Amino acid sequence: MAKEIIHSLILIFTIALGFLFPKSVLASYDLQIAASLFIFFFLVKKLALPNSPKTRLLESVIFTLIVLLIVNTTGSIRSPFFFLIYFLLFSLSLLLEPIISMVTSLTLIIFFLLSLPNDQNFSVLLPIFSLAFITPFALFLGKEYEENQKLKVKSQKSKEETFLFLSLILKNHLKNIAEAAENFLGDHQLSIIKKQTEKMEKLIEKFEKSLSL
Repeated sequence: MAKEIIHSLILIFTIALGFLFPKSVLASYDLQIAASLFIFFFLVKKLALPNSPKTRLLESVIFTLIVLLIVNTTGSIRSPFFFLIYFLLFSLSLLLEPIISMVTSLTLIIFFLLSLPNDQNFSVLLPIFSLAFITPFALFLGKEYEENQKLKVKSQKSKEETFLFLSLILKNHLKNIAEAAENFLGDHQLSIIKKQTEKMEKLIEKFEKSLSL
């Protein structure tokens, strides 16, 4: 849970920065700053591990900041690019923990409401409240993706165990059988081959049972 809290706080700070930026003297350099962020992220992606948690967090922060810069400098909730926020919510639920999409949506709603003048009609507020309806879908998508990743990890672990079983245990028994067959002189070697074969059969049965659990 500590990881989710840290990620939530970082994104809340990023969203606050995205709303303060249009009011700063740097607002006229929004395109240059967005391009610089993309270049910075590209370089980090090349130098760091592509799927590391830190890289995904950086990717989430940069995408959040860029989307908010574009939306808030082109009309806020009246911006023609407001739909990018919907894609942002879905992306965050996949890049980070699913709960992040809910935290982000709630934070965005609060900041958009605080940035609007008083006495706004419902049609103006509708895009803001639509974020609350998008959030459950983003949350569901994030959870499904998380479950699929866990299944992939489990499947990979099972493959590694199978490889270890075949490469170490069966290989040793096959080696013993091959040596007994090569030096076959009579019943003693035949008894060794039978014992090794029985051990292999028991190990295979035990391994098959462990996979079915």
